Amino acid sequence: MKSLCTIFIFALATFAPANVFACAACYGGAIDSPMADGMNWAILTLGAVITTVLGAFLTFLIYAIRKSEALTAAAEQKNSLKP
Repeated sequence: MKSLCTIFIFALATFAPANVFACAACYGGAIDSPMADGMNWAILTLGAVITTVLGAFLTFLIYAIRKSEALTAAAEQKNSLKP
């Protein structure tokens, strides 16, 4: 059954028209058109937003780890001072 499915997928990929493989954003468009410029700016903006959000998340994780280590060190120091 698995080999039949693999053969079917291979046949679809082989006999599919070339238009199926084209990128939806750039198929048939001019590189210097305003639409292409807008798509480039959209991709750049998405990258900047994702980088900012992941950077903020990473910063929070580093802060939480350092705070946890500081609290653990303070608790160990407090326990070591008890007679």
